[in-house]
Amino acid sequence: MKKGFVYLVGAGPGRADLITVRGAEALRAADCIIYDKLANPALLMFAPAGAEILHVPKRTCGVSFTQQEINRLMLEQALAGRTVVRLKGGDPCIFGRCHEELTVLIGHGIGFEIVPGISAGIAVAAYAGIMLTDKEYSSQVIFVTGHEAPDRQKTNIDWPLLAKLNGTIVFYMGIGNLDYIAAQLMENGMNSDTPVAIIADVTFPTQAVTKATLADVGQQCLRTGIKPPAIVVIGAAAGSDTQLNWFMQRPLFGRNIVVTRDVPGNIDFADKIIRRGGNPRKFPTIKIKSLTQKNEFLHTLAKITGHDWIIFTSGNGVAVFFEALQSLSKDARVFGSTKIAAIGGKTAAKLSGFGIKADFVPGVFTSKELGRQLIAHTNLKGKKVLLLRSKIASNELAELLEKAGAKVQDVAVYTAEQQICKSDWLVEEINKGRIDWLTFASPSSANAFFEQISCDMVNSANIKVASIGPVTSERLKILGVSVDITAAEHTLDGLIDAIEQNEKL
Repeated sequence: MKKGFVYLVGAGPGRADLITVRGAEALRAADCIIYDKLANPALLMFAPAGAEILHVPKRTCGVSFTQQEINRLMLEQALAGRTVVRLKGGDPCIFGRCHEELTVLIGHGIGFEIVPGISAGIAVAAYAGIMLTDKEYSSQVIFVTGHEAPDRQKTNIDWPLLAKLNGTIVFYMGIGNLDYIAAQLMENGMNSDTPVAIIADVTFPTQAVTKATLADVGQQCLRTGIKPPAIVVIGAAAGSDTQLNWFMQRPLFGRNIVVTRDVPGNIDFADKIIRRGGNPRKFPTIKIKSLTQKNEFLHTLAKITGHDWIIFTSGNGVAVFFEALQSLSKDARVFGSTKIAAIGGKTAAKLSGFGIKADFVPGVFTSKELGRQLIAHTNLKGKKVLLLRSKIASNELAELLEKAGAKVQDVAVYTAEQQICKSDWLVEEINKGRIDWLTFASPSSANAFFEQISCDMVNSANIKVASIGPVTSERLKILGVSVDITAAEHTLDGLIDAIEQNEKL
Protein backbone atom coordinates (compact mmCIF):
# COMPACT_ATOMS: atom_id res chain seq x y z
CA MET A 1 0.00 0.00 0.00
CA LYS A 2 1.18 3.50 -0.81
CA LYS A 3 2.32 5.36 2.28
CA GLY A 4 0.46 8.46 3.37
CA PHE A 5 1.69 11.93 4.16
CA VAL A 6 1.79 13.92 7.41
CA TYR A 7 1.38 17.66 7.91
CA LEU A 8 2.59 18.95 11.27
CA VAL A 9 0.45 22.06 11.54
CA GLY A 10 0.71 24.90 14.04
CA ALA A 11 -2.81 25.69 15.26
CA GLY A 12 -1.79 29.13 16.48
CA PRO A 13 -2.19 30.71 19.91
CA GLY A 14 -5.91 30.08 20.41
CA ARG A 15 -8.31 31.96 18.16
CA ALA A 16 -9.34 29.81 15.22
CA ASP A 17 -9.02 32.65 12.71
CA LEU A 18 -5.33 33.06 13.52
CA ILE A 19 -4.34 29.83 11.80
CA THR A 20 -2.24 30.31 8.66
CA VAL A 21 -3.71 29.95 5.17
CA ARG A 22 -1.42 26.97 4.58
CA GLY A 23 -2.58 25.38 7.83
CA ALA A 24 -6.22 25.67 6.75
CA GLU A 25 -5.35 24.17 3.35
CA ALA A 26 -3.75 21.17 5.03
CA LEU A 27 -6.80 20.63 7.22
CA ARG A 28 -9.08 20.69 4.19
CA ALA A 29 -6.99 17.94 2.58
CA ALA A 30 -6.90 15.66 5.64
CA ASP A 31 -8.19 12.11 5.91
CA CYS A 32 -7.34 12.13 9.60
CA ILE A 33 -6.74 14.96 12.08
CA ILE A 34 -4.90 14.27 15.33
CA TYR A 35 -5.21 17.33 17.57
CA ASP A 36 -3.96 18.14 21.05
CA LYS A 37 -5.45 19.96 24.03
CA LEU A 38 -4.18 23.41 23.05
CA ALA A 39 -5.48 23.29 19.48
CA ASN A 40 -8.81 25.10 19.19
CA PRO A 41 -11.53 22.52 18.28
CA ALA A 42 -13.17 25.25 16.17
CA LEU A 43 -10.44 24.56 13.59
CA LEU A 44 -12.14 21.25 12.85
CA MET A 45 -14.62 23.25 10.75
CA PHE A 46 -11.98 22.98 8.00
CA ALA A 47 -12.08 19.18 8.12
CA PRO A 48 -13.63 17.44 5.10
CA ALA A 49 -16.79 15.42 5.63
CA GLY A 50 -15.77 11.92 6.64
CA ALA A 51 -12.34 12.85 8.00
CA GLU A 52 -11.44 10.91 11.14
CA ILE A 53 -10.92 13.18 14.16
CA LEU A 54 -8.70 11.97 17.01
CA HIS A 55 -8.28 14.04 20.19
CA VAL A 56 -5.03 13.30 22.04
CA PRO A 57 -4.81 15.54 25.12
CA LYS A 58 -1.93 15.31 27.57
CA ARG A 59 -3.38 15.80 31.04
CA THR A 60 -2.39 15.11 34.61
CA CYS A 61 -5.84 13.57 35.20
CA GLY A 62 -8.67 12.17 33.07
CA VAL A 63 -8.22 10.76 29.56
CA SER A 64 -4.61 11.31 28.54
CA PHE A 65 -2.20 10.22 25.81
CA THR A 66 1.53 9.76 26.11
CA GLN A 67 3.83 11.02 23.37
CA GLN A 68 4.56 7.40 22.42
CA GLU A 69 0.83 6.71 21.95
CA ILE A 70 0.46 9.82 19.79
CA ASN A 71 3.46 8.75 17.69
CA ARG A 72 1.90 5.33 17.20
CA LEU A 73 -1.48 6.73 16.14
CA MET A 74 0.15 9.12 13.66
CA LEU A 75 2.29 6.35 12.20
CA GLU A 76 -0.60 3.89 11.89
CA GLN A 77 -2.69 6.41 9.98
CA ALA A 78 0.17 7.34 7.63
CA LEU A 79 1.12 3.71 6.96
CA ALA A 80 -2.52 3.09 6.01
CA GLY A 81 -2.01 5.51 3.11
CA ARG A 82 -3.90 8.43 4.65
CA THR A 83 -3.21 12.17 4.61
CA VAL A 84 -2.71 13.05 8.27
CA VAL A 85 -2.73 16.44 9.97
CA ARG A 86 -1.03 16.51 13.34
CA LEU A 87 -2.57 19.71 14.71
CA LYS A 88 -0.49 21.21 17.51
CA GLY A 89 -1.13 24.32 19.60
CA GLY A 90 1.03 27.35 18.76
CA ASP A 91 3.99 26.48 16.54
CA PRO A 92 5.02 22.81 16.13
CA CYS A 93 8.71 23.62 16.59
CA ILE A 94 8.46 25.67 19.78
CA PHE A 95 8.13 23.33 22.75
CA GLY A 96 5.94 21.10 20.58
CA ARG A 97 8.04 17.89 20.65
CA CYS A 98 8.15 18.14 16.89
CA HIS A 99 11.53 16.43 16.61
CA GLU A 100 10.26 13.27 18.30
CA GLU A 101 7.37 12.95 15.86
CA LEU A 102 9.55 13.67 12.83
CA THR A 103 12.05 11.02 13.92
CA VAL A 104 9.28 8.40 13.86
CA LEU A 105 8.13 9.50 10.40
CA ILE A 106 11.63 9.59 8.95
CA GLY A 107 12.37 6.15 10.40
CA HIS A 108 9.43 4.68 8.46
CA GLY A 109 9.93 6.64 5.25
CA ILE A 110 6.81 8.80 5.69
CA GLY A 111 6.79 12.13 3.84
CA PHE A 112 5.97 15.22 5.87
CA GLU A 113 5.62 19.00 5.82
CA ILE A 114 5.91 21.38 8.77
CA VAL A 115 3.42 24.26 8.69
CA PRO A 116 4.44 26.99 11.15
CA GLY A 117 1.92 28.64 13.44
CA ILE A 118 1.81 31.74 15.63
CA SER A 119 3.27 30.80 18.99
CA ALA A 120 1.47 32.04 22.12
CA GLY A 121 4.74 33.62 23.26
CA ILE A 122 4.63 35.87 20.20
CA ALA A 123 0.87 36.45 20.32
CA VAL A 124 1.07 38.12 23.76
CA ALA A 125 2.68 41.11 22.09
CA ALA A 126 -0.28 41.61 19.76
CA TYR A 127 -3.13 40.63 22.08
CA ALA A 128 -1.93 41.90 25.45
CA GLY A 129 0.06 44.92 24.28
CA ILE A 130 3.28 43.54 25.77
CA MET A 131 6.00 44.47 23.31
CA LEU A 132 8.68 41.80 23.58
CA THR A 133 11.20 44.04 21.83
CA ASP A 134 11.59 47.80 21.89
CA LYS A 135 14.51 50.02 20.96
CA GLU A 136 14.36 51.61 24.43
CA TYR A 137 14.40 48.57 26.69
CA SER A 138 14.80 45.22 24.89
CA SER A 139 16.84 44.19 21.86
CA GLN A 140 16.70 40.48 22.61
CA VAL A 141 14.11 37.85 23.52
CA ILE A 142 14.62 34.37 24.87
CA PHE A 143 12.00 31.60 25.04
CA VAL A 144 12.29 29.15 27.94
CA THR A 145 10.27 26.16 29.08
CA GLY A 146 8.84 26.53 32.56
CA HIS A 147 8.28 22.81 32.81
CA GLU A 148 11.22 20.56 31.93
CA ALA A 149 10.81 16.84 31.33
CA PRO A 150 10.19 15.14 34.70
CA ASP A 151 12.78 12.43 34.01
CA ARG A 152 15.57 14.99 33.41
CA GLN A 153 18.33 14.61 35.99
CA LYS A 154 19.95 17.98 35.37
CA THR A 155 18.41 21.24 34.18
CA ASN A 156 19.20 22.54 30.72
CA ILE A 157 18.22 26.08 31.74
CA ASP A 158 21.14 28.46 32.18
CA TRP A 159 19.82 30.44 35.16
CA PRO A 160 22.92 32.69 35.55
CA LEU A 161 22.60 33.70 31.88
CA LEU A 162 18.85 34.42 32.22
CA ALA A 163 19.36 36.45 35.37
CA LYS A 164 21.80 38.74 33.58
CA LEU A 165 19.84 39.02 30.32
CA ASN A 166 19.24 42.62 29.32
CA GLY A 167 16.03 41.87 27.43
CA THR A 168 12.82 39.86 27.65
CA ILE A 169 12.35 36.32 28.96
CA VAL A 170 9.24 34.40 27.90
CA PHE A 171 8.38 31.26 29.88
CA TYR A 172 5.99 28.67 28.52
CA MET A 173 4.08 26.37 30.93
CA GLY A 174 5.50 28.29 33.87
CA ILE A 175 2.60 28.93 36.27
CA GLY A 176 3.07 25.71 38.24
CA ASN A 177 6.74 26.56 38.83
CA LEU A 178 6.53 30.33 39.29
CA ASP A 179 7.99 30.38 42.79
CA TYR A 180 10.91 28.20 41.67
CA ILE A 181 11.51 30.32 38.54
CA ALA A 182 11.47 33.57 40.52
CA ALA A 183 13.76 32.13 43.19
CA GLN A 184 16.29 30.88 40.63
CA LEU A 185 16.43 34.23 38.86
CA MET A 186 16.81 36.24 42.07
CA GLU A 187 19.43 33.86 43.49
CA ASN A 188 21.43 34.38 40.31
CA GLY A 189 21.30 38.15 40.55
CA MET A 190 18.08 39.39 38.94
CA ASN A 191 16.52 42.39 40.73
CA SER A 192 13.49 41.43 42.83
CA ASP A 193 11.63 44.48 41.45
CA THR A 194 11.83 43.21 37.86
CA PRO A 195 8.37 43.45 36.21
CA VAL A 196 6.53 40.20 35.48
CA ALA A 197 3.33 39.67 33.46
CA ILE A 198 1.29 36.47 33.31
CA ILE A 199 -1.10 36.18 30.37
CA ALA A 200 -3.66 33.36 30.40
CA ASP A 201 -5.93 32.25 27.54
CA VAL A 202 -4.03 34.38 25.04
CA THR A 203 -6.24 35.69 22.17
CA PHE A 204 -9.46 34.30 23.71
CA PRO A 205 -12.29 36.46 25.11
CA THR A 206 -11.36 34.95 28.49
CA GLN A 207 -7.82 36.36 28.27
CA ALA A 208 -6.52 37.57 31.63
CA VAL A 209 -3.39 39.54 32.50
CA THR A 210 -1.79 39.71 35.94
CA LYS A 211 1.21 41.94 36.63
CA ALA A 212 3.59 41.82 39.58
CA THR A 213 7.24 42.03 40.53
CA LEU A 214 9.55 39.04 40.54
CA ALA A 215 9.45 38.98 44.33
CA ASP A 216 5.68 38.69 44.70
CA VAL A 217 4.56 37.10 41.43
CA GLY A 218 3.68 33.76 43.04
CA GLN A 219 1.45 35.35 45.66
CA GLN A 220 -0.15 37.64 43.08
CA CYS A 221 -1.11 34.63 40.96
CA LEU A 222 -2.74 33.01 43.98
CA ARG A 223 -4.66 36.21 44.75
CA THR A 224 -5.98 36.63 41.20
CA GLY A 225 -6.60 32.93 40.59
CA ILE A 226 -5.01 33.03 37.16
CA LYS A 227 -4.68 29.54 35.69
CA PRO A 228 -2.91 27.82 32.78
CA PRO A 229 -2.53 27.75 29.87
CA ALA A 230 -0.51 30.90 30.34
CA ILE A 231 2.64 32.70 29.24
CA VAL A 232 4.99 34.38 31.72
CA VAL A 233 6.89 37.46 30.51
CA ILE A 234 9.80 38.78 32.62
CA GLY A 235 11.67 42.01 32.05
CA ALA A 236 10.93 45.64 31.24
CA ALA A 237 8.52 44.50 28.51
CA ALA A 238 6.17 43.22 31.22
CA GLY A 239 5.60 46.80 32.33
CA SER A 240 4.23 47.86 28.92
CA ASP A 241 1.70 50.69 28.71
CA THR A 242 -1.80 49.27 29.30
CA GLN A 243 -3.10 51.51 26.47
CA LEU A 244 -1.41 49.11 24.06
CA ASN A 245 -3.77 46.35 25.17
CA TRP A 246 -6.41 47.06 22.50
CA PHE A 247 -7.98 43.61 22.69
CA MET A 248 -9.05 43.72 26.32
CA GLN A 249 -10.34 47.29 25.92
CA ARG A 250 -13.01 46.32 23.39
CA PRO A 251 -16.57 47.06 24.59
CA LEU A 252 -17.59 43.39 24.48
CA PHE A 253 -14.37 41.94 25.88
CA GLY A 254 -15.09 39.28 28.48
CA ARG A 255 -18.87 39.57 28.06
CA ASN A 256 -20.56 36.16 28.07
CA ILE A 257 -23.18 36.31 25.32
CA VAL A 258 -25.59 33.41 24.79
CA VAL A 259 -26.49 32.74 21.15
CA THR A 260 -29.72 30.84 20.56
CA ARG A 261 -29.99 30.18 16.82
CA ASP A 262 -29.66 26.81 15.06
CA VAL A 263 -26.24 25.13 15.08
CA PRO A 264 -24.92 26.64 11.79
CA GLY A 265 -26.43 30.01 12.68
CA ASN A 266 -24.78 29.94 16.10
CA ILE A 267 -21.40 29.28 14.50
CA ASP A 268 -21.82 32.32 12.26
CA PHE A 269 -23.07 34.53 15.09
CA ALA A 270 -20.36 33.34 17.50
CA ASP A 271 -17.68 34.23 14.96
CA LYS A 272 -19.02 37.78 14.75
CA ILE A 273 -19.06 38.09 18.56
CA ILE A 274 -15.48 36.81 18.87
CA ARG A 275 -14.34 39.42 16.34
CA ARG A 276 -15.79 42.08 18.66
CA GLY A 277 -14.00 40.63 21.70
CA GLY A 278 -17.02 38.92 23.28
CA ASN A 279 -17.30 35.37 24.58
CA PRO A 280 -20.14 33.54 22.78
CA ARG A 281 -21.92 30.73 24.65
CA LYS A 282 -23.77 28.50 22.21
CA PHE A 283 -27.21 27.22 23.15
CA PRO A 284 -28.97 26.00 19.99
CA THR A 285 -32.75 26.14 20.34
CA ILE A 286 -33.98 25.32 16.84
CA LYS A 287 -33.04 23.30 13.79
CA ILE A 288 -33.93 24.21 10.22
CA LYS A 289 -35.94 21.55 8.39
CA SER A 290 -36.30 21.77 4.63
CA LEU A 291 -39.79 21.39 3.17
CA THR A 292 -38.64 21.45 -0.45
CA GLN A 293 -39.38 17.75 -0.89
CA LYS A 294 -43.11 18.49 -0.52
CA ASN A 295 -45.35 18.39 -3.60
CA GLU A 296 -46.42 22.00 -3.11
CA PHE A 297 -42.87 23.23 -3.56
CA LEU A 298 -42.11 20.92 -6.49
CA HIS A 299 -45.27 22.00 -8.34
CA THR A 300 -44.46 25.66 -7.65
CA LEU A 301 -40.90 25.23 -8.90
CA ALA A 302 -42.17 23.78 -12.17
CA LYS A 303 -44.18 26.97 -12.81
CA ILE A 304 -41.90 29.48 -11.11
CA THR A 305 -41.41 31.68 -14.19
CA GLY A 306 -45.14 32.39 -14.18
CA HIS A 307 -44.63 34.79 -11.27
CA ASP A 308 -43.81 38.48 -11.57
CA TRP A 309 -42.05 38.72 -8.20
CA ILE A 310 -40.37 36.19 -5.91
CA ILE A 311 -39.70 37.28 -2.34
CA PHE A 312 -37.15 35.77 0.06
CA THR A 313 -37.53 36.83 3.69
CA SER A 314 -34.45 35.14 5.20
CA GLY A 315 -31.03 33.75 4.42
CA ASN A 316 -32.28 30.34 5.56
CA GLY A 317 -34.93 30.42 2.84
CA VAL A 318 -32.31 31.24 0.22
CA ALA A 319 -29.99 28.45 1.39
CA VAL A 320 -32.73 25.82 1.49
CA PHE A 321 -34.10 26.86 -1.92
CA PHE A 322 -30.75 26.59 -3.67
CA GLU A 323 -29.94 23.30 -1.94
CA ALA A 324 -33.16 21.98 -3.46
CA LEU A 325 -32.18 23.32 -6.90
CA GLN A 326 -28.81 21.59 -6.67
CA SER A 327 -30.40 18.27 -5.68
CA LEU A 328 -32.67 18.57 -8.74
CA SER A 329 -29.71 19.44 -11.03
CA LYS A 330 -31.05 22.95 -11.58
CA ASP A 331 -29.59 26.41 -11.01
CA ALA A 332 -30.52 30.10 -10.94
CA ARG A 333 -31.75 29.95 -14.54
CA VAL A 334 -35.10 28.66 -13.20
CA PHE A 335 -36.02 32.28 -12.34
CA GLY A 336 -36.01 33.42 -15.96
CA SER A 337 -36.93 37.12 -16.05
CA THR A 338 -38.84 37.05 -12.75
CA LYS A 339 -37.90 39.89 -10.38
CA ILE A 340 -36.46 39.05 -6.97
CA ALA A 341 -36.97 40.87 -3.66
CA ALA A 342 -34.96 40.24 -0.47
CA ILE A 343 -35.87 41.33 3.03
CA GLY A 344 -32.45 42.84 3.78
CA GLY A 345 -28.81 43.17 2.94
CA LYS A 346 -27.78 39.79 4.37
CA THR A 347 -30.48 37.93 2.46
CA ALA A 348 -29.50 39.85 -0.68
CA ALA A 349 -25.85 38.91 -0.09
CA LYS A 350 -26.88 35.26 0.25
CA LEU A 351 -28.64 35.49 -3.11
CA SER A 352 -25.58 37.15 -4.60
CA GLY A 353 -23.54 34.12 -3.57
CA PHE A 354 -25.69 32.10 -5.97
CA GLY A 355 -25.33 34.61 -8.79
CA ILE A 356 -28.60 36.48 -8.21
CA LYS A 357 -28.77 40.24 -7.73
CA ALA A 358 -31.93 41.23 -5.85
CA ASP A 359 -34.10 43.71 -7.75
CA PHE A 360 -35.48 45.19 -4.55
CA VAL A 361 -34.19 45.44 -0.95
CA PRO A 362 -36.07 47.64 1.56
CA GLY A 363 -34.31 50.20 3.73
CA VAL A 364 -35.75 48.69 6.94
CA PHE A 365 -35.43 44.95 7.32
CA THR A 366 -38.87 43.74 8.47
CA SER A 367 -41.60 41.90 6.59
CA LYS A 368 -43.99 44.80 7.12
CA GLU A 369 -41.55 47.33 5.67
CA LEU A 370 -40.68 44.99 2.82
CA GLY A 371 -44.34 44.89 1.88
CA ARG A 372 -44.91 48.64 2.31
CA GLN A 373 -41.81 49.67 0.38
CA LEU A 374 -42.33 47.16 -2.43
CA ILE A 375 -45.91 48.46 -2.87
CA ALA A 376 -44.53 52.00 -3.05
CA HIS A 377 -41.80 50.88 -5.46
CA THR A 378 -44.01 49.21 -8.05
CA ASN A 379 -47.64 48.64 -9.01
CA LEU A 380 -48.53 45.15 -7.78
CA LYS A 381 -52.14 45.15 -8.94
CA GLY A 382 -52.81 41.87 -10.74
CA LYS A 383 -49.16 40.79 -10.32
CA LYS A 384 -48.33 37.26 -9.25
CA VAL A 385 -46.11 37.27 -6.17
CA LEU A 386 -44.46 34.15 -4.75
CA LEU A 387 -43.30 34.11 -1.12
CA LEU A 388 -40.60 31.50 -0.39
CA ARG A 389 -40.19 31.50 3.37
CA SER A 390 -40.72 29.78 6.70
CA LYS A 391 -43.83 27.78 7.44
CA ILE A 392 -44.26 29.63 10.73
CA ALA A 393 -43.94 33.16 9.30
CA SER A 394 -46.79 35.57 10.08
CA ASN A 395 -49.48 36.43 7.52
CA GLU A 396 -48.74 40.17 7.73
CA LEU A 397 -46.66 40.39 4.53
CA ALA A 398 -49.07 38.31 2.45
CA GLU A 399 -52.06 40.38 3.65
CA LEU A 400 -50.32 43.67 2.81
CA LEU A 401 -49.51 42.50 -0.71
CA GLU A 402 -53.01 41.18 -1.29
CA LYS A 403 -54.53 44.51 -0.21
CA ALA A 404 -52.37 46.14 -2.90
CA GLY A 405 -53.98 43.88 -5.48
CA ALA A 406 -51.26 41.23 -5.79
CA LYS A 407 -52.08 37.55 -6.32
CA VAL A 408 -49.99 35.99 -3.57
CA GLN A 409 -48.80 32.41 -3.37
CA ASP A 410 -47.19 31.63 -0.01
CA VAL A 411 -45.01 28.51 -0.13
CA ALA A 412 -43.13 27.18 2.86
CA VAL A 413 -39.62 26.05 1.93
CA TYR A 414 -38.49 25.36 5.50
CA THR A 415 -39.61 25.38 9.09
CA ALA A 416 -37.85 25.87 12.42
CA GLU A 417 -38.29 22.98 14.84
CA GLN A 418 -37.43 23.09 18.52
CA GLN A 419 -34.12 21.51 19.46
CA ILE A 420 -33.68 20.22 22.98
CA CYS A 421 -30.13 20.40 24.32
CA LYS A 422 -28.53 20.05 27.73
CA SER A 423 -29.42 23.10 29.76
CA ASP A 424 -27.86 22.27 33.16
CA TRP A 425 -24.68 24.17 32.36
CA LEU A 426 -26.61 27.29 31.34
CA VAL A 427 -28.85 27.20 34.42
CA GLU A 428 -25.72 26.95 36.58
CA GLU A 429 -24.02 29.84 34.74
CA ILE A 430 -27.14 32.01 35.12
CA ASN A 431 -27.44 31.21 38.82
CA LYS A 432 -23.78 32.08 39.37
CA GLY A 433 -24.12 35.41 37.54
CA ARG A 434 -21.79 34.43 34.71
CA ILE A 435 -24.07 35.34 31.79
CA ASP A 436 -24.18 38.95 30.61
CA TRP A 437 -26.47 38.78 27.57
CA LEU A 438 -29.12 36.56 26.02
CA THR A 439 -29.64 37.15 22.30
CA PHE A 440 -32.64 36.20 20.17
CA ALA A 441 -32.71 36.38 16.38
CA SER A 442 -36.24 35.05 15.80
CA PRO A 443 -39.54 34.43 17.62
CA SER A 444 -39.04 30.67 17.18
CA SER A 445 -35.72 30.83 19.05
CA ALA A 446 -37.41 32.77 21.85
CA ASN A 447 -40.21 30.20 22.11
CA ALA A 448 -37.83 27.25 22.15
CA PHE A 449 -35.43 28.87 24.65
CA PHE A 450 -38.10 29.57 27.24
CA GLU A 451 -39.46 26.06 26.89
CA GLN A 452 -36.18 24.99 28.50
CA ILE A 453 -35.11 27.94 30.67
CA SER A 454 -37.36 29.62 33.23
CA CYS A 455 -38.50 33.11 32.32
CA ASP A 456 -38.56 34.05 36.03
CA MET A 457 -34.94 32.93 36.40
CA VAL A 458 -33.84 35.21 33.56
CA ASN A 459 -35.86 38.19 34.78
CA SER A 460 -34.57 37.88 38.33
CA ALA A 461 -30.93 37.51 37.28
CA ASN A 462 -28.75 40.41 36.24
CA ILE A 463 -28.91 39.41 32.56
CA LYS A 464 -29.67 41.69 29.64
CA VAL A 465 -31.85 40.52 26.77
CA ALA A 466 -31.17 41.63 23.19
CA SER A 467 -33.59 41.16 20.28
CA ILE A 468 -32.88 41.38 16.56
CA GLY A 469 -36.11 43.22 15.73
CA PRO A 470 -39.60 44.29 16.78
CA VAL A 471 -41.32 41.02 15.88
CA THR A 472 -38.94 39.04 18.07
CA SER A 473 -39.19 41.65 20.84
CA GLU A 474 -42.98 41.42 20.79
CA ARG A 475 -42.80 37.65 21.13
CA LEU A 476 -40.42 37.95 24.09
CA LYS A 477 -42.76 40.40 25.79
CA ILE A 478 -45.69 38.00 25.30
CA LEU A 479 -43.55 35.30 26.96
CA GLY A 480 -43.06 37.66 29.90
CA VAL A 481 -39.43 38.58 29.24
CA SER A 482 -38.06 42.09 29.74
CA VAL A 483 -36.26 43.18 26.56
CA ASP A 484 -33.35 45.57 27.15
CA ILE A 485 -32.53 46.42 23.54
CA THR A 486 -33.98 45.90 20.07
CA ALA A 487 -31.54 46.28 17.19
CA ALA A 488 -32.13 49.31 14.97
CA GLU A 489 -30.79 47.36 12.00
CA HIS A 490 -32.47 43.97 12.06
CA THR A 491 -29.39 41.88 11.28
CA LEU A 492 -26.84 39.99 13.39
CA ASP A 493 -24.33 42.81 12.89
CA GLY A 494 -27.00 45.29 13.93
CA LEU A 495 -27.74 43.22 17.03
CA ILE A 496 -24.07 43.20 18.04
CA ASP A 497 -23.84 46.94 17.34
CA ALA A 498 -26.77 47.52 19.71
CA ILE A 499 -25.13 45.44 22.45
CA GLU A 500 -21.86 47.35 22.00
CA GLN A 501 -23.63 50.71 22.27
CA ASN A 502 -25.37 49.58 25.44
CA GLU A 503 -22.08 48.43 26.98
CA LYS A 504 -20.58 51.87 26.34
CA LEU A 505 -23.33 53.64 28.32
